[in-house]
Amino acid sequence: MLGWREWVALPDWDVAHLKAKIDTGARTSSLHAFGLEWFDRNGSPWVRFEIHPWQRSTADAVIAEAAVVATRDVKSSSGEVEHRPVVHTSVVLAGRTVTAEVTLTRRDEMGFRMLVGREALRKRFVVDPGVSYLGGRPDKSIRRRNRHDGTTPSKPTPTTTPTTRQARSPRKAP
Repeated sequence: MLGWREWVALPDWDVAHLKAKIDTGARTSSLHAFGLEWFDRNGSPWVRFEIHPWQRSTADAVIAEAAVVATRDVKSSSGEVEHRPVVHTSVVLAGRTVTAEVTLTRRDEMGFRMLVGREALRKRFVVDPGVSYLGGRPDKSIRRRNRHDGTTPSKPTPTTTPTTRQARSPRKAP
């Protein structure tokens, strides 16, 4: 069982903690992708983008790469239609790894770095919209970093550079 918001991990890109909103109203999951760049690899479309795991912070940023499996026109909650790349990746929810189809977009105005849509949840989880974090919480020190309470700089230090993570082939969900 999951609450309406949960901590997730994205192991294909070495992101251990990311706060996500569980959104049964959205079909596909969505990830906030900073600096999205399209490129060609061996004749196939790929994207490179930055993942900022902490809210309102660029600390611990990861540069990820993934093969584009499709593009999709997605209607936002404000009614605007946006053309987005779709990638596959592994998502760890409540200790279970699932393969999810994820659209990449800028979610600057949104409170969560990721939305987990109903396709990633289907036949695997029940969602209780009245509670949060039923899947567990990371240590308090990790949660504090996400609140940006001063333990993590709001901008990377000059010695901090994002690391590039190329997507591994998603593992099949059990």
